[in-house]
Amino acid sequence: MNSDGVERLPRRAFRLLVTGGGTGGHTYPALTALRALERRLEASGRSLEVLWAGTADGLEARVAAAEGIEFATVATGKIRRSSNPLKMVSPANIRDMSRVPLGVAQARSLISRFAPDVVLATGGYVAVPVGVAAKMRGCPLVIHEQTVRLGLANRTLARRATRIAVSSESTLALLADGVRPAAVVTGNPVRPEVLTGHASKAIEALGLWSFDRARPTVYVTGGAQGAQQINDLVREVLPWLLSQANVVHQCGPSHEAGLRQAAAALPAELAGRYLVTGFLGAELPDVLALADVVVSRSGAGTVAELTALGKASVLIPLGTSAGNEQEHNARHLQDSGAALALVGEATGNALREAVAPLLADPARRADMALRARSHGRPDAAERLVDLLLSVAAGG
Repeated sequence: MNSDGVERLPRRAFRLLVTGGGTGGHTYPALTALRALERRLEASGRSLEVLWAGTADGLEARVAAAEGIEFATVATGKIRRSSNPLKMVSPANIRDMSRVPLGVAQARSLISRFAPDVVLATGGYVAVPVGVAAKMRGCPLVIHEQTVRLGLANRTLARRATRIAVSSESTLALLADGVRPAAVVTGNPVRPEVLTGHASKAIEALGLWSFDRARPTVYVTGGAQGAQQINDLVREVLPWLLSQANVVHQCGPSHEAGLRQAAAALPAELAGRYLVTGFLGAELPDVLALADVVVSRSGAGTVAELTALGKASVLIPLGTSAGNEQEHNARHLQDSGAALALVGEATGNALREAVAPLLADPARRADMALRARSHGRPDAAERLVDLLLSVAAGG
């Protein structure tokens, strides 16, 4: 009841239907965006209701359960891509694509029941039936692309979307003329905790007391599960690398024992500057703050974090990434001096030649970090929230 004695009804909750998943690159930007939307709405006295539509065995199902988000499954089909068009017409593709109409019907039912203010689709094949259903039901649809080039799902949905959120200015020139006016550069949402690290906390939390602070620190990662290719390259140049720098090596749990054996054979002085660990959890933001150079894959999430933080990096793309997107991401940054890319058949010697000038020249590291930061959008989640609210309001 207000000061005039008139009772006011509570404002209706904002309803967001999220779809997308299969990998962390599609799932975590959606989660970051919806949490930012939740905070924004709470600040204005409104609440958020979220329904996530995905596959029962996808990463999105596990993430939604862990985050307490209502989840609904839809049928979908995965396209197995090939450079040979004849191989695209495979029995597996035909079987899976025959499931899409069922998924569209299920998604239409979900949209009718949930009545979302807007649908956010972040890619992955699960997004297609939900995006198609949103268009059929006249529901505003925002698609978000994490990589430089639109993925297959987002290319399929682009002409059905109300707005297309992209992560890079470079994407705009790659869009078809008919959909380019609907595109907005938001960036790729980055988890806010990644931006709040402190180097001193990494030293304390991980016990890096024998690190030589007069030397630069290299952070090596192949993602949560590690990457055999990156681990092998680092092992090949490890004595030289440790003669130049401190190294934090997140190698993946299954690779830790072998790398610890390699570390045990190092001279004590070098071994003291090497931390190998299977996994980093809460310490990751602090390790990123400590790192002067990062050696990693070039997935969209990694690129978003490195550019938001402004980190010099050597990127080793995963050759089997869908649509070769990791190589495109790495080359995009390399072309502007914001990173170095090892493409094709990477070798230990190639890694050494890439890293050595960065370790030897602080000014070169600083210049690359500055160029990387120029690509970063640490406020990407807030930009995407602006777009969702605008679309929901009819803007």
